[in-house]
Amino acid sequence: MDISDFVYAATGARVRRLTMPDGRHWFPAVDVCKELGYTTPGKALADHVPEAHRENSETVTGSHGLSIPAGREWRRDMNLIDLQGLILLVQACTKAACAPFKQWVAEVIETVQREGSYTRLEAHNLQLDEQLANGQRESIELQREMLATQKATLAVQQAMVRAMERIADRLDALVLERRTPQDGPAALPTTESVLADWRRRLSVTEDVWTVAVVIAPVLVEKGELREPLEAIAARTGLTVHRVNECLRLLRKHACIHSRGGTAEGAPVYVLNL
Repeated sequence: MDISDFVYAATGARVRRLTMPDGRHWFPAVDVCKELGYTTPGKALADHVPEAHRENSETVTGSHGLSIPAGREWRRDMNLIDLQGLILLVQACTKAACAPFKQWVAEVIETVQREGSYTRLEAHNLQLDEQLANGQRESIELQREMLATQKATLAVQQAMVRAMERIADRLDALVLERRTPQDGPAALPTTESVLADWRRRLSVTEDVWTVAVVIAPVLVEKGELREPLEAIAARTGLTVHRVNECLRLLRKHACIHSRGGTAEGAPVYVLNL
């Protein structure tokens, strides 16, 4: 007794199959009815398959002195149909989805008439099924390679961003190092003097100036800005993203420079004096 999957031509649908020692094939009626769209297998068998072409699994195997196959949910009372019963169910199906199955029936009949069996047709279908599986495996492998490439590209981009941040921090430090004692003691800054200095060195849009007006008093009074971007955004009416861009512009023009971050993750900025 041979237990295998049976592959329908043109659909790739798999149906369990028993091949008995006499060469006769038997198929679980529930598998066939499911693929053909019959919702009540018992009624479909009674309406379309004569009793000569249907039997239960215990009788089929017992007639050859064999036991019920193990696994795959084979049961003693499972209704089985032979090849002719399967063809009758296909031919009786009126759904448009059954068209490929009916084409397969025509191929089976033609092959049997020409060669005495449909073994060669099955071999051809199995070959097509293997080719499809190989194509799917290649597609999955290609998708994995593309995903790996995307991850590598993202890692490079993140590294470049971190490098640019370090460069900006170093430039801020160099600006401070270039100031010498000959410059004389600097007067304590006021909010007005800071904004006036920023106004001279910047040609900025309104939203950048809005952020500048909000953070300048904090920088003068507290010596540093430790507010989360969300808090500045709430005070200015801008988005968090835009607030961050405005701070980056002020930093780029040496109005402020970074001094790490808070334990909560908020950036810390101080004045460039």
